[in-house]
Amino acid sequence: MKRILSALLLVCLVLSLAPFGQTLAAEPIKIGGMYNVTGGMSSIDAPGLNGMKLAAKQINEAGGLLGRPVEIVAIDGKTDQTAVTNAVSEMINVHKVVAIGGLNDSTYALAAGPIAQAAGIPFVTAGATLPTLPEQIGDYFFMTPFGDDAQAYAVAEFAVKDLGAKTCWMLVDQAYDFTTALAAFFKERFTALGGEIVLEDKYQSGDTDFSAQIARLKALSPQPDVLFVSAIPNEAGITTKQIREAGLTQPILSGDGFDTPLIAEVAGENADEVYYSTHAALDNPDPKVQNFVKAYKEEYGRAPENAFAALGYDMMMLIADAIKRAGSAEPKAIRDALAETKDFQGVTGVISYEPGKRVPKKSVTIIKVQDGVYSFVKEFTPE
Repeated sequence: MKRILSALLLVCLVLSLAPFGQTLAAEPIKIGGMYNVTGGMSSIDAPGLNGMKLAAKQINEAGGLLGRPVEIVAIDGKTDQTAVTNAVSEMINVHKVVAIGGLNDSTYALAAGPIAQAAGIPFVTAGATLPTLPEQIGDYFFMTPFGDDAQAYAVAEFAVKDLGAKTCWMLVDQAYDFTTALAAFFKERFTALGGEIVLEDKYQSGDTDFSAQIARLKALSPQPDVLFVSAIPNEAGITTKQIREAGLTQPILSGDGFDTPLIAEVAGENADEVYYSTHAALDNPDPKVQNFVKAYKEEYGRAPENAFAALGYDMMMLIADAIKRAGSAEPKAIRDALAETKDFQGVTGVISYEPGKRVPKKSVTIIKVQDGVYSFVKEFTPE
């Protein structure tokens, strides 16, 4: 009998201690990791999920959140809108996540966001940059990155003021909200600065032969000063390769869809004079950046592939920060705390949300690819 009483007392003691920091037996806080780790978005989404998982690991090693471990529920969206919507529904209805983070393209964010909005689950996109996303989706949707207007304006200013460009040829993927918006914002700013778009050509995502568009470009006389390609990562390398193989040497400009190893991997020795906007320079000596790079290398055995790895990390830390400040893992409390975020120090910059707005104003980084090597060129801070 004494043994039974002792066992019962021990069980009661463990249960009484659980709310006071005993994380091993505590119910995990489940966060959805919504990424397209296969398909056309894999070169930016797979690093993004790795960054998110690294952040969760560090959070758990530091004691978790509210005395509870963080569990990432990751389901591959396969770069397919139907698969993405099904995955989000599963996260909410089956796994009971309290928040969702991820996705680096606006078309997929537009598919996923409304499902989370209808369920009252906060969704923080890691890298989707269409600036109207929060307005289109609703008050439970937040952006970790700057908007396409900010990065397109930065590239246009770089083209005119740093490269001295007066004329530009544009090639635009018609399939994505990101690519069409980025091109529209670039054109708006480039022409406002006195530049001229001499030809605007287009293609459909998944195309592999750009000879017709390049032939029209080569027929232009005089030749344009710069070439702006609005593409997702899957076409970044192949467009660069074919443009250079055609003997065209003008600077190629783009947005963060070009922040992919595919430029060097596919274009090889032709990967030169390419400039694109993105969210951070991973060779930045800032301790916050280098600590992230070091931790990523230790975890995955390689350097972060691109800035989307850092965005995934920041997105997870942003959600964790909101949960801490809320003192709660209830979705509405998390949403309210996210809306009050001010001066959050991330690897990719400082995040604050102005009242009623859920797009942060962050600096834009310009990267150059020369002989397959990616290096920092300049940083723009939007006014």
